[in-house]
Amino acid sequence: MSNENRSTINVMVRLLELLKPLILILSVAVIAGVLGYLAAMFIPILGSYGIINAIGLASNIKLSTLLAFLGVIGFSRGILHYIEQISNHFLAFKILAIIRDRVFSSLRKLAPAKLESKNKGDLISIITGDIELLEVFYAHTISPILIAIIVSITMILFIGRLHFVLGIIALFAYLTVGVLIPTVASKRNKENGEKLRKNMGNMNTFMLDSLRGIKEIIQYDAGNSMVRKLNNKGEKLVEDQKRMSKNRGINMAVTGFAISVFSIAILFTSLYLFNINLLDENAVLISTVSMFSSFGPVIAIANLGSSLTQTIAAGNRVLDIIDESKEVIEVKDKMDIDFSGASTKDLSFKYEGDKYILEGINLNVEENEIIGIVGKSGSGKSTLLKLFMRFWDVDKGEVKLNPLNIKEINTARLRDMESFMTQDTDLFHDSIINNIKVAKLDASLEEVKKACKMASLDEFISDLPKGYNTEVGELGDTLSGGEKQRIGLARTFLHNAPFLLLDEPTSNIDSLNEAIILKAIREDKKRTTIIVSHKESTMRIADRVINIESGRMS
Repeated sequence: MSNENRSTINVMVRLLELLKPLILILSVAVIAGVLGYLAAMFIPILGSYGIINAIGLASNIKLSTLLAFLGVIGFSRGILHYIEQISNHFLAFKILAIIRDRVFSSLRKLAPAKLESKNKGDLISIITGDIELLEVFYAHTISPILIAIIVSITMILFIGRLHFVLGIIALFAYLTVGVLIPTVASKRNKENGEKLRKNMGNMNTFMLDSLRGIKEIIQYDAGNSMVRKLNNKGEKLVEDQKRMSKNRGINMAVTGFAISVFSIAILFTSLYLFNINLLDENAVLISTVSMFSSFGPVIAIANLGSSLTQTIAAGNRVLDIIDESKEVIEVKDKMDIDFSGASTKDLSFKYEGDKYILEGINLNVEENEIIGIVGKSGSGKSTLLKLFMRFWDVDKGEVKLNPLNIKEINTARLRDMESFMTQDTDLFHDSIINNIKVAKLDASLEEVKKACKMASLDEFISDLPKGYNTEVGELGDTLSGGEKQRIGLARTFLHNAPFLLLDEPTSNIDSLNEAIILKAIREDKKRTTIIVSHKESTMRIADRVINIESGRMS
């Protein structure tokens, strides 16, 4: 379901579904909150009974008893408030951990097909800011709403016991402050909340791109231009925040006005009832004090009206990730096979909304064969390798690891049999050895070194001060393009799959190192290899060279 089709109620219901494992903690928070609020309310109410007793009006409660009771509920209020807060925050942070796990699981399933077109800064904003903002919903919304409902019903019955008209006024007061005002405020602020979260994601994207491209910004003296763009985005966020703050202020003012109106209304109504002998003077005081002191829970709800819009907008964006349909459904209950060659039959493929990138591709790759693929940029060469990896499913035809269609092979087994090196090697902010061991987490140092020798990398690493434990820096910024590419090759070799898919594996590598790498690939008789490259020197090791032009093979 898209953001536009999901109502506020639907978002809240979906978020509430995640609470099922923690319903006991929620119950503790609600019970403690209800008792805590009632304790706070009955301090002034019992004080009123004390005044009645002190001035000699009728009272069935002894002053000493009242004082003792006041001490007990005053002390209890603090303990109960602490229990409520600690329960709510434990529940909130536990739920946030569950949501993060769900989001990361969804991202893993969506990758790489659905994530290639996603705004990376926006994703970071969802994973960090939006999920964190849900703390407001879980810690400061759910139990306060339940507490407000239970406390309001209790106070309506208590005030209504004095006279049913007073109970009706209390009912309308709580409905107005706790339901009507926050509902109106939420509707007014919904668009502003969504806009703020979207602009926050755009700002994150801009900052991420700027940090990654800082060298180019300095080189081409584009700093002033980038600062102006940053200021423009910042001004948009400030305007969004101003609108939210303005609405929040209006909401608080209207809430305060409504409380005053209903409190005065119950005072004058009780005085009127007293004048017509339907209420005694004790009930006038008790009902008025009860009304004035009982708005705490519904005020908490009223104040959520403006801030909750941001939370709902954040929840919408989080649910968009969780609900996103997968491009490829992983296979878990079909066949595990051994590799014995690969092929395509009448393969045609297009990205969503595009014309066919590949059309009518028939390719047979024999076991232990090296196939070279050449062609102009954008002709579909890289896409063909991704289809062998089943990052996407073909629109027409078949992709096979002989003799089975890859849809009939368990996905985990399929990825075990294939090693794919992309044009860009992504490195993590970690040591060289850990970056290489991504391909095989339990690999020994000897296995890593063997893979690095095949990638003509071992000598370079050994000359570094910390050797294989050298940190590569964020995004591998401490390494050259060729060094990054050789780490990517080392990963591919370490994975030790029988089917290698190499996309421009030597494009940034000098001739000497290229020759060593190509020699290692050529002499490795245990692997079948498809190499995509624009370099003639790379194609010399191929048993066959295939040309792809405009999505067709020749």
